[in-house]
Amino acid sequence: MNIHAMRAIYFFEMARTWRTMMQSIIAPVISTSLYFVVFGAAIGHRITEVSGVSYGAFIVPGLIMLSLLTQSISNASFGIYFPKFSGTIYELLSAPISYMEITISYVGAAATKSIILAAIILLTATFFVPLRIDHPVWMLFFLVMTSLTFSLFGFIIGIWADGFEKLQIVPLLIVTPLTFLGGSFYSIDMLPPFWQTVTLFNPVVYLISGFRWSFYSIADVNIYVSLGMTLFFLALCLVLIAWIFRTGYRLKP
Repeated sequence: MNIHAMRAIYFFEMARTWRTMMQSIIAPVISTSLYFVVFGAAIGHRITEVSGVSYGAFIVPGLIMLSLLTQSISNASFGIYFPKFSGTIYELLSAPISYMEITISYVGAAATKSIILAAIILLTATFFVPLRIDHPVWMLFFLVMTSLTFSLFGFIIGIWADGFEKLQIVPLLIVTPLTFLGGSFYSIDMLPPFWQTVTLFNPVVYLISGFRWSFYSIADVNIYVSLGMTLFFLALCLVLIAWIFRTGYRLKP
């Protein structure tokens, strides 16, 4: 395994985060803080508790997951797309580094950035609402697995995209709406029976439900179902990336 090449790619991607601190860290934290103010303070006065948890605390896992999903996709997709855009992707593909090592480097950097951001948001949330984490090991597990999964998904989007506009299509038009409709700000038990059934076809529901369970021991779906779906998404992304590198899809002319 070419450790030196992997370290070079990883630290290059991490250095880009510190150069774009406002966009990468500060802006998402401010946006999430505004959600706390609007939903936690304004709506929290009308919805005092959900499943025995104060509304302000209830939405914290959903807000963290919202930022985690979008930032994981954005970081990974831009990281691999820019070499394609600049033409340096061919130098990377011809270098003595395997496809697996390329993927680990880019996805590892994107996941690291997302986890750092999630930790900052979690710390910020403690200034707004009282928090507790009943299952810290499971919380960390869901955090890491979700960031890895959606960083892999973002890596796929970055390879698929042939323009900067396409980098934003999936996060803005698909992932963000699914996250809002996946129980970020409410429990799906609050929905009518028909819409509860429809919501279960939203894959983000399982991620948010499992993550929220790690905080408060409450979940909209069985924790093992959430775990299984998370691992399934991860495996699916790995299969797609293996196919992309095997066929050279959008990588080779």
